[in-house]
Amino acid sequence: MPPRPRMLAAAIAAALALGAQAVPASAAGDPAATTSRGVEIPAFYTPPAELPGADGTLVRSEPLPLALSLPGIDGPLPGRATRLMYKSTDANGEAVAVTGAYIEPAARWHGDGPRPLVAVAPGTMGQGDQCAASMALEHPLRLNGQTVSVGYEDLSVYRLLLRGVAVVVTDYVGLGTTDRLHTYVNRVDGAHAVLDAVRAARSLDSASVTSESRVGLFGYSQGGGATAAAAELQPAYAPDVRLAGTYAGAPPADLTEVTKAIDGSDLAGALGWSLNGFLQTEPALRPIADRYVNEAGEAALKDLSTMCVGDALFGYGGDSSTDWTKTGQSLSDVIRAEPALQDFLAEQRIGDLKPAGPVRVATGTADDLVPHGQARRLAVDWCDKGAKVTYVPVLLPGVGSGLLNHFAPLLTDQGNAISWLTDRLSGKPAGSNCWSMPAQP
Repeated sequence: MPPRPRMLAAAIAAALALGAQAVPASAAGDPAATTSRGVEIPAFYTPPAELPGADGTLVRSEPLPLALSLPGIDGPLPGRATRLMYKSTDANGEAVAVTGAYIEPAARWHGDGPRPLVAVAPGTMGQGDQCAASMALEHPLRLNGQTVSVGYEDLSVYRLLLRGVAVVVTDYVGLGTTDRLHTYVNRVDGAHAVLDAVRAARSLDSASVTSESRVGLFGYSQGGGATAAAAELQPAYAPDVRLAGTYAGAPPADLTEVTKAIDGSDLAGALGWSLNGFLQTEPALRPIADRYVNEAGEAALKDLSTMCVGDALFGYGGDSSTDWTKTGQSLSDVIRAEPALQDFLAEQRIGDLKPAGPVRVATGTADDLVPHGQARRLAVDWCDKGAKVTYVPVLLPGVGSGLLNHFAPLLTDQGNAISWLTDRLSGKPAGSNCWSMPAQP
């Protein structure tokens, strides 16, 4: 594993490669705003006491300045952004406010049909409100001595905009909004947030997309899990959001397997985000946590609840969950010992339902952070259900760092993934290579 300062430097370098600039926390004070690790969270992100009844209904919106923007004849390039808050429903059936952003592209759409819309589900950003993807569009890099937030997802957003595709980005349940904790990798919460983002974008007066626009979903890592879950839940939850295609890159489809892989890795802090989210969704699991988690574990969970990816890499990279338990057991050991935890994680599994529309599943064969095997199994499960699946094994050598093994396929395959999705948005039929799965790595 690389030394933590080197990992932090790599994260900062990645943001700078996107043209980001360090942005200090605001010193100005909005009396209704809150702060997270020294970053002021605008009052926009505090939900009202009452929410609309219909899922996807806009609660509020405002202009969102893009950090990476140039003046153009017909408006700013690559587009004009709007910050959103919309209503969704969480895994417990409760109304919840979710934030995000819609970007109307300056580029013309040259494909068939009206301008399409892609919902981008961000990869792992963290659990602190300052990590929200909508804020990262305005501040691609935050570095204030207390937090490091890197808007690496901006790259996929801009690549889609340059093709004339409208984009809506979700912040997920609880990321950005100040009323609750982010329910990290929760299957239902993530899927609903993605699908309701589409509804919210189509209702914007300033948006050129309508109910006639083809819709695609794009996500990698946490985002790949969210788009995969959305493709499965769309028929029942959002029949009005018809999907032309879904890209699910490195999806964490089986959290039991992912938990084993992440423990002791560069991104060990994600274990804390997962556990925090599980306890928020299912408070009945709290007595189990109380039996096992020691003082160091409780302190880590509290610390991680306000961290972004850069913070977790620097603060918890390489840590083992055995240091967080009273018994010295790992989190995977605890899961094996507790049927309630096994049942909860079984409910989070993706692949038990047939996805709507064609899907493209990509996974790095050397990915040992979000393990290749469980992502491949998702493709097999969907093929067995008769889905139209394009399975793409990204053949890259392992380099000894779980983080690099996980993120290298993201950059290597991203252009091909966007091209595949753009073809679906243009109305081109999708093929399927399910027949070849027995011979695929």
